[in-house]
Amino acid sequence: MRNFLNLYTLADLEKIISRRKGETKFGERISLLNKGQDLEEQLDESDAKYVLFGIPEDIGIIGNYGRQGARHAWQATLTQLLNTQHNKNNKAKKVLLLGELDFSEEMQILASTAESDRIKKARELTVLIDIELTDLVRKIVKSGKKPIVVGGGHNNCYGIIKGCALALGKAINCINVDAHTDLRKQEGRHSGNGFSYAYREGFLQKYFIFGLHLNYTPKSIFKGFLQQEENIKHLSFEELLLAPESSFEYYMEQAHQFVRKAAYGIEIDCDSIRNVPSSAASPTGFSPEQLRKLIYSWKNHKNALYLHICEAAPDPENEWETRLTGKLISYLITDFTRK
Repeated sequence: MRNFLNLYTLADLEKIISRRKGETKFGERISLLNKGQDLEEQLDESDAKYVLFGIPEDIGIIGNYGRQGARHAWQATLTQLLNTQHNKNNKAKKVLLLGELDFSEEMQILASTAESDRIKKARELTVLIDIELTDLVRKIVKSGKKPIVVGGGHNNCYGIIKGCALALGKAINCINVDAHTDLRKQEGRHSGNGFSYAYREGFLQKYFIFGLHLNYTPKSIFKGFLQQEENIKHLSFEELLLAPESSFEYYMEQAHQFVRKAAYGIEIDCDSIRNVPSSAASPTGFSPEQLRKLIYSWKNHKNALYLHICEAAPDPENEWETRLTGKLISYLITDFTRK
């Protein structure tokens, strides 16, 4: 039986870490697991509070007719994160680096599929990703740790939410910082309907979309899911844009109050950040500083359960773009793990 989880070793990290005399890099102190030993036992025994792993795939995005490139975000992030400083503010020992869920074979299968059948095939393969991701997240949360997941497409929210709910034995809540709702119809799994499936199947209870772009939200969404105000709320980016700057913290707290009475996840879709290369990149959106402020505010609560960062799509041929994208995501990760 194929094992999709590729656990990283010290040798893998040594290829990435740039050592400097007198300094200690994040990657020199981050925790790793041992290959060949039981995963769940090692998770239970680890003193780390956070478990980090990547999902370098574009399959769910292709199934949603999106722009490819999200498979490159994880490596870009890892390169920057492992070379940040380990100090009293960035305590790498709190983070267990698993590795990545490897769906490279599936991406090759998809690439060789006839164009007329590619959307259907992508949606079939997304179900496989769901299964593997759900099981891994369930094990992490059951061990009492907080997953940090870097994608990949936003299709992966479904597996994360389901895995958390199964581990806890109850539905969870979620805040999604996103230009889109990802509440599209259940037409086969893809990056645009992860929350639809999670909500309909009872794994997601309360859902808040923070910064929704009105220009890219279909009428059917407003007439459908967004009418369910008891469990699904949203705040448009336009509302934030027209409001006084001082009200940002007020709206930030309103979103948090909606979800915080139960375990909740924090979803960051990079489509929401202006000028970040992503599946649906935009010239308007949140600044990196606003995103960092949101994470700082929302993660400091006992019910904060996970962080998922997705849809970033840097061009691997563009060193500047790749470095900045990886650096931005590494900031968000260290913000989540910092007191």
